[in-house]
Amino acid sequence: MVWLSVRVNLPGKFLCLSLKREIELPGKVPLIRKYGDKLGEMEIEEVSSCGEALPLLSLNHVSLLCRSVLDSARFYEEVLGFVLIKRPSSFNFTGAWLYNYGIGIHLIENPSLDEFEPIVEPRPINPKDNHISFQSADVVLVKRRLEEMGMRYVTAVVEEEGIKVDQVFFHDPDGYMVEICNCDKIPVLPLSSSFKPYETTASFRKSAAPAKCGVLFMENEMMESLSMDILNLVF
Repeated sequence: MVWLSVRVNLPGKFLCLSLKREIELPGKVPLIRKYGDKLGEMEIEEVSSCGEALPLLSLNHVSLLCRSVLDSARFYEEVLGFVLIKRPSSFNFTGAWLYNYGIGIHLIENPSLDEFEPIVEPRPINPKDNHISFQSADVVLVKRRLEEMGMRYVTAVVEEEGIKVDQVFFHDPDGYMVEICNCDKIPVLPLSSSFKPYETTASFRKSAAPAKCGVLFMENEMMESLSMDILNLVF
């Protein structure tokens, strides 16, 4: 019997699990996979530095100043597939809210941007500029669609231990950088904090005190999944 150790990313912490197969949690991506041969091993190691961090859950939206809400909204709709959604009617400035892929794009119109950054010619596309990145399962198709739209883009390839990640970079109407990539190929490996090492607990009990990061619900859900694994093993 081979047991699989899975590191699951939860808001504000990492949990290392040793179990007979990968736990499936919606929206949670296993980060580290390694094998062992300890039959019946069912320990959970909690690695957390969130005691003093803010109780965050996820990225909600990215807010961008734009010269024309109409042009920018069309770009995020037609090129990136976002959908216009209702914004608060109390706002007394021109803007738009869009949503898709679990993230919002909030546009705020500011025509005076040209006074500070006049556009004489298209800016060079520099992958090292500030940018927002979207995951894609088909980067080749992304490039073909961009070519059909007549959009300029540059590509890059990141290689890490035999893994290749394809990246495509292009600008929105205001020169903000957008990246499309298949970056999920590279595992997310947590490192110790530069300011404070991670505190490690060898085991986790379901009756333990609630975590300070607001993830008790997810921990209980994981424990239920572990219980189902045990039942499957027995029967």
